Amino acid sequence: MKYRLKCVLLLAGGLTLSSSGWAAELTRGAMLGNTCAGCHGTDGVSQGIATPSLAGKSVDTIKEAMLAYQKGDRASTIMGRLAKGYSEEEIIAMAEFFAQQKYVPAKQKFDATKAKAGEKLHEKHCEKCHEENGKIDEDGTGILAGQWTPYLQYQFADFKAGDREMPKKMKTQMDKVLGQDGDKRTEELLHFYASQQTGFDAAPKKDKKDKKAKDDDDDDDKGDK
Repeated sequence: MKYRLKCVLLLAGGLTLSSSGWAAELTRGAMLGNTCAGCHGTDGVSQGIATPSLAGKSVDTIKEAMLAYQKGDRASTIMGRLAKGYSEEEIIAMAEFFAQQKYVPAKQKFDATKAKAGEKLHEKHCEKCHEENGKIDEDGTGILAGQWTPYLQYQFADFKAGDREMPKKMKTQMDKVLGQDGDKRTEELLHFYASQQTGFDAAPKKDKKDKKAKDDDDDDDKGDK
């Protein structure tokens, strides 16, 4: 009888310790981030073709997007309503959680010929901000490489229709891309980003400090010329 009682007590104690340890590991950001899994996938890796992956995005990108949804500055179907349910502190906690998760590119089909043409367009018009073929999220630029094609199509359509505001530099380059055979060139870019399915472990992450240092270096170079 004493032996059985001891076993029960040890088992109960183990469960208590295990539960408390699990709770400690599950941070506030993770708990909040898990509420997004229904649409954005486990740990922010989307399995839905119309929904972006959040894993690996910078804190600034997610924070700025959520605040824009809250204020109605960014068009959406449901995110505007959902974003209003979070405080800025909670948004930052979620953003920090997703920023720590591994980005996994979508495994999707693409046309190699169109992807090759899209690569040239990216290098000419997009690489300066969307570095490493769109794999780096820098200064709110987001990750383009490996995102689901239908999701990117919707974003291009929103920008083109004026439903989503473009930064000045982006608008200049987008006007050049869309100015002649715009639909064809957009499709080529989309196939290029869909083709980016490897090399993400090697892609370095940058934050605004890195971006500012790079911009300062560019300004210095211009001054030397």
